[in-house]
Amino acid sequence: MLSLLKRRPEGPQSPVPAPATADSRSVVDQLSRHASSLGRDAAEVRGVIDDSTRVAKQQAEQLLGVAQALQDVLQGTRSIDAEAGASLEAARGARQAVQALGREVAAIVDSLHQVADAAGQITQIALQTRLVAFNASVEAKRAGEAGRGFGVVADAVKDLAARVETSSKHIMGTVGTLEARIGVLSRETALEDQRQEQQGQVHGALQLVEAAASRIAGSSAQGRQQCEQLDQRMHAIEAAMQRTASQLDSALGRTETFLQVSEQMIKTVADCGIETEDTPYIQGVQQAAAQISKLLEDALRTGVISERDLFDEQYQPMDGSSPQQHLTRYVQLADRLFPQVQEKMLALSDKVVFCIAVDRNGYVACHNRRYNNAQRPGDTLWNTANCRNRRIFNDRTGLASGRNTKPFLLQTYRRDMGGGQFVVMKEAAAPITVNGRHWGGLRLAFKF
Repeated sequence: MLSLLKRRPEGPQSPVPAPATADSRSVVDQLSRHASSLGRDAAEVRGVIDDSTRVAKQQAEQLLGVAQALQDVLQGTRSIDAEAGASLEAARGARQAVQALGREVAAIVDSLHQVADAAGQITQIALQTRLVAFNASVEAKRAGEAGRGFGVVADAVKDLAARVETSSKHIMGTVGTLEARIGVLSRETALEDQRQEQQGQVHGALQLVEAAASRIAGSSAQGRQQCEQLDQRMHAIEAAMQRTASQLDSALGRTETFLQVSEQMIKTVADCGIETEDTPYIQGVQQAAAQISKLLEDALRTGVISERDLFDEQYQPMDGSSPQQHLTRYVQLADRLFPQVQEKMLALSDKVVFCIAVDRNGYVACHNRRYNNAQRPGDTLWNTANCRNRRIFNDRTGLASGRNTKPFLLQTYRRDMGGGQFVVMKEAAAPITVNGRHWGGLRLAFKF
């Protein structure tokens, strides 16, 4: 079909309409419309798939974070499970120790009974001794002078018996108090063969602790099992999301092919030299790019800027900017020279959205005035839509336009206008060269 069209020689010239029959013009016009329609649909689909891919990747990253948190929770439940088991064993060990203590306390009570009995016997002996000593003292007094020495001994024995009796009674009192206290302890530690309401407080408390530890251990084991099941499901979901992301990437690659076919068809039509609806934009961007090239060459020639500074690619981040902005050594020159060309191109048609000069890496030193505002601190949403200067747009379209060295490049893409709004548009780009060295490109975006 295209063999019917007269092709112009290849070269840097702008597309110039060539003589053509009415039939050939009709064919080219239809081909151009079909190519534009295909490009528009492909760009729309590609944008939607690109958004879906980005969301899927974000969800995958979030899911990975949740999975990691779940692993931490699972590890924590396993630790709690182990600690709960240890607590249960400790509570059981404590009850066994108290049981052993109860048996020892019972033995101590028996020993105290024996001590009390011995103290009672000592008291009885002391009373008898005092009685014997009293009788001996009486007999000594009857004996007169001969029994005086025996009387002294009898008095000493009587005093000793009195002290023994007092000590014995004190021992019996102390043993009684101790026996009462140990009896309380014995009752509190009593357990064997007793119903729960008859058990001592110590055993009752320990039994409550043991029951609570048992419940905690059971709940912990159940929580661990649920976490393990959830972990398995998370792995399955993660695998499914990875498959989805892979499929979206594959679909995105196919839409890229559609876009390339559409762009190649549009370029082929333009190369034929027959005027289409895109011709004014292609011619306009080529002329404007030549003007930018001339302005930069004059700046070099007059020493306004050095070649090193003009081709500076050491982008310096601007502190506090969001989205991130950068500075280069030629931004002031761009602010002074570019607007006179860029703003003029906005009047080419009411379909024109923007016209900007970018370097080979997609860096925009100076945007159109409506997007060339100073950022508002902390207002990222507003900044994204209204402060597009000093930024690097190294997406597919931006890099292709900045690095294109052909006479022109025509692309179709979906642009994010901010606030969740997207517009499918075309972009014509022409290279900017300075003294034969490729500096970047001029981008002219326009609506369908």
